[in-house]
Amino acid sequence: RGRLDDAVALVRDHDVTLCSYGDVLRVPGTHGSLLEARSAGADIRIVYSPLDAVALAAAEPDRQVAFLGIGFETTAPATAAAIVAAHQEGLENFTVLCNLVRVVPPLAALLDDPTTRLDGLIGPGHVSTIIGCAPYTELATRFAVPIVVAGFEPLDLLAATLAVVRQIQEGRAEVENGYRRAVTWDGNAAALDLLDDVFDVRDTFEWRGLGLIDRSGYEIAERYAAHDAERRFDLPGVASPDPRACRCGDVLRGAIRPEACKVFGTACTPDHPIGSCMVSSEGACAAAFRYGPDAGRSLV
Repeated sequence: RGRLDDAVALVRDHDVTLCSYGDVLRVPGTHGSLLEARSAGADIRIVYSPLDAVALAAAEPDRQVAFLGIGFETTAPATAAAIVAAHQEGLENFTVLCNLVRVVPPLAALLDDPTTRLDGLIGPGHVSTIIGCAPYTELATRFAVPIVVAGFEPLDLLAATLAVVRQIQEGRAEVENGYRRAVTWDGNAAALDLLDDVFDVRDTFEWRGLGLIDRSGYEIAERYAAHDAERRFDLPGVASPDPRACRCGDVLRGAIRPEACKVFGTACTPDHPIGSCMVSSEGACAAAFRYGPDAGRSLV
């Protein structure tokens, strides 16, 4: 929520045009969502690519344009490419508010949490197309859990689940690639080189439900500092806790099912989300609302 507050402050206090992916607009911050800020007159635009924001900055050189960089290693290369493009074109009016994160550190935090009991992991296929399978080996070895990278088709997930169960039965804890049509062991070398060029790893980053996790986020490298919104603008930079009624963090950790949250389906719905788990159609709470036993109706 604190990072969302920074984005709201960017458009509210600095008259910046903010470009973002659509789902992010509905995530609530302490002072409302970006969608509410846009309704109040802020210049916030939905884009399908960070390069759309670069094109806007080129078309309106007298306007400060910022892109809200968010996501795991899946989306990070596209944001990095936009920063490089703006740098090469000399667009001094383009910046990125960087909230990009790394997948392995939070997985380690989950596995290291004594309240979270995980017998195995299905590795995320989209992230793995970038980073490959190799980075998961430290987790499999350290925590003695099998990890199988999977695609998104039903058969992919079933096959990965079977592979995890077989490893458990055989007493193995290895990394397997169940998504060979898209994922290699060492990942996408060009994308990884781009990340290394544009970003540094933050010392720490705050995660919903998990707190501060070391080396879990990216920040824009000094050589591209001119395109860093955190350096360019005076932003609050203050951590903000979730509403006490929202248990999105517990859902993300797998400590509870979405239905166990008291505001699930009542105060918190896909149309009026309180936590990020209800915002995106991929979120656990949104999926439970749409496809669970009470799908499609309020629980009031």
